[in-house]
Formats: sequence, structure tokens, C-alpha cells
Amino acid sequence: MDFEPQATTQTASEKVPFAEPPVSRKPLEVLRDTEAWLRRPAVAAIIPVLPPKIARNVETASSVAEESLKEVAKIDLETIDDVELRSPRIQVGLSFVGFGALMTVVLLLYLNTLHPELNTVQQIARYWYQYVWFVCLGVAGLFILGREAMRR
Repeated sequence: MDFEPQATTQTASEKVPFAEPPVSRKPLEVLRDTEAWLRRPAVAAIIPVLPPKIARNVETASSVAEESLKEVAKIDLETIDDVELRSPRIQVGLSFVGFGALMTVVLLLYLNTLHPELNTVQQIARYWYQYVWFVCLGVAGLFILGREAMRR
């Protein structure tokens, strides 16, 4: 056993040319293709087991999805500016506030109808998690609306 180091010759590493990355596709095109890749086999698998009327409805919904996603894929996200996004941001904020308020009212209606034996403190103690979620959702919507109000 010889443990003496031996000289090794080092060869210059050859530069291997890598393939150029393909032309990057737009995110909406990737969404369209991915959705179609998942939807088509699923529709093809369930159509034979469905009743004829429901199968036609599923095929119609699939073709409508195909057409609408083709139109969506044509949208260039780079051309959308901040002014065009103002209305959707306001709608999302109002939706958050409205849904949070609606669900808080539904929770109160549920508690007062099905649990009349509980007083307010007991209701909050038992259902605090739901209260917190709904209030936070409303507050998030208010933050979105406030941010939108402070924009130029």
C-alpha cells in the first residue's frame, strides 16, 4: 500500500455548448395549455359514464372553456397599466368587505337561531375563530380600498 500522492494530469475542461432556452411563452399561454392538458383527459374520462344530457353539457362547458382561454391567452400582461387595474382592485376590496360583513351576519344569525342559550360572551368564546376570520377579511378589504383611495 503506497499512500504517496501521485501526480495527476489535469486536462483543460472543454466548454460544452448548451442548448438555447426556448422562446419564453407568456404566462397566460402557459395557463391555457396547462388547463387544457388537465381538462381534456378528465373530460374524456368522465363523458362515457355520464348520462347523455349531462355529457353534452360537460362537452359544451369544455368547449366554452377552450374558447375563452384562447381569448385570455391573447392578452398581453405588459400592456396593462395601473389605471386599468383600478376598477378591479376596488371591486376586490368591496368584495372582501362585503363577504366579511355577510359572513359575520350569517354567523350571528346561526348563533341566535340555533344556540339561543348562549349569551354574547359565550358565543364569542366558542366561535372566536370564525369571528376573527370574517373581521380580518373585512379589514383586509378596507385596507385595499384605503390604498386605492390614496393612489394618484
